[in-house]
Amino acid sequence: MTSTVIGVAGGSGSGKTTVVQRMLDVLGSSRACVIEHDRYYREHPELSFEERSALNFDHPHALETGLLLEHVRALKAGRAIEAPVYDFSRHARYAHTDHIEPRPTVIVEGILVLADTSLRQLLDVKVFVDTDADVRFIRRLTRDTGERGRSVQSVVDQYISTVRPMHLEFVEPSKRYADVIVPEGGHNHVAIEMLLTLMRSLAT
Repeated sequence: MTSTVIGVAGGSGSGKTTVVQRMLDVLGSSRACVIEHDRYYREHPELSFEERSALNFDHPHALETGLLLEHVRALKAGRAIEAPVYDFSRHARYAHTDHIEPRPTVIVEGILVLADTSLRQLLDVKVFVDTDADVRFIRRLTRDTGERGRSVQSVVDQYISTVRPMHLEFVEPSKRYADVIVPEGGHNHVAIEMLLTLMRSLAT
C-alpha cells in the first residue's frame, strides 16, 4: 500500500484541528490516520522545568523533524510506526508511544509542516489554514490555559516573545507552498467542502 500524504499547516490557533477532524469524518478512521508535528518536540532532560518552559517552541529547531520524516516515509510505504507522545504541561515526552497503523490517507498536521523542504517533498497535497491573528491568539489562550495548565500571563509572554515572531518568520511565508488555502479555518464551510471533494477523489 502506498498512502496519499496530506499536510495541514497554519498558525497556532488557526483551526487546523477542526479542518483535520472534518477530513477524518469524511474518510473514516479505517481510511485515514493523523500524525501531529508537535508530538516531535525534542527532549531536554538536562534542563530544569523552568529552563524548558523558557525554550522557543515555535522555532523549527525545537522539533525532531528528522524522526517525523522517517515516520511519514514508513506510513507512506505501508509500515506502522511508534509515534512519540508529548506532555505539554511538563515540556517532555512520555515514556510510552502511540502505535499508528498505515492508512490509505496520512494527514500530517502542524504549524511548520510546510516550512520544511524535506517534509514538503513527501506531501501529495499541501493545505494552509489561514486565520486572522487576533482569532488565533484567543484560541491559543483558551487552549493553553484550559488544556495545558498555563497561566494567562505565561501565554501572553510566550506569544509576544516567540509565537508571533516565529509565525512571521516561518509560518506565514510557508503559505506560498500551499496547494489549497482555507481562510478562517473550520468556519469556512465552502473551502472545506472543496478540500473534501479533492480528498474523496484521491481516496477512490
